[in-house]
Amino acid sequence: MNTTALAAPAVLAQHQPGLLDGLRCIFVRDLRLALRRRTDTLAVLVFFVRGVSLFPLGVGPEPQLLRSMAPGVVWGAALLASMLSLARLFADDHQDGTLEQMLLSAHPLALLVLGKTAAHWVCSGLLLALLSPVLAIQFDLSASAAGVLALSLLLGTPVLSLVGAMGAALTVGLRGAGVLLSLLVLPLCIPVLIFGAGAVDAHSAGLGVAGHFSLLGALLVLSLFAAPLVAALALRISVES
Repeated sequence: MNTTALAAPAVLAQHQPGLLDGLRCIFVRDLRLALRRRTDTLAVLVFFVRGVSLFPLGVGPEPQLLRSMAPGVVWGAALLASMLSLARLFADDHQDGTLEQMLLSAHPLALLVLGKTAAHWVCSGLLLALLSPVLAIQFDLSASAAGVLALSLLLGTPVLSLVGAMGAALTVGLRGAGVLLSLLVLPLCIPVLIFGAGAVDAHSAGLGVAGHFSLLGALLVLSLFAAPLVAALALRISVES
C-alpha cells in the first residue's frame, strides 16, 4: 500500500486555509500598508486634534458652555476625521488590481471586507478614542465624563468604519468619490453621533448611560453582520459594471 498517497490528503487538509485566515491576512496586510503610509494616519489625527481644539479657542473660557458642547464637538470631529481615509479604503486596491484578486479569492469577499474595515478602524477610530480623554481636558470635562466619551467612541467608531465601507464600495472607481462618499455616509452616521454624544450628556446630567451604550452596541452588531455583505455586493457591482 502506498503510504504517501494516504498521507497526502491529511497534509493537504492541514495546509488548507480556513475562513478566518483570509480575514487575518488582509487585516495584517492593510496594517503594514498603513505603517508605510504614516502620513495618512497622521493626517487623520491632526485633523481631529485641530478640529476639536479650535472650538474652545473660538467660544471662550466659559466652563459650563464648554462642558455642554464637548460631546457634540468631539463626536463631530471624529466622524469627519474618519471620513478622510475612507475614500482610499478600496481605491488603491482597485487601481493596482488587488480588488479583482479579492473577488476571485476562495475566501468570502465579505470576510475580506471585514478585515479591511477592521484595519481602517485601528488606524483611525481606535486612535481617536484613545486620544479623546486628552482633548476632553480642554472642555473641562471630569475624568468620569472623559471615560464615558472614550467608551462611546470605542463602541461607535467601528460603526462609522463599517458604514463607511459600504459607501466606499459603492463609489470605488468613480470621479469625485470623496464628495459622493460623504453625501452617502454622513446621513447614515447621524444615529451614532446622537447616541454617542447623548451618553456623555446623560452622564453629566447624573442619568444612566446604559441605554445609550446598548443602542450603540445594537448598531455595532447590526453593522458587523450587514455592512460587509452589502459592501461585498457593491464591490462586485462596481467592478463588473
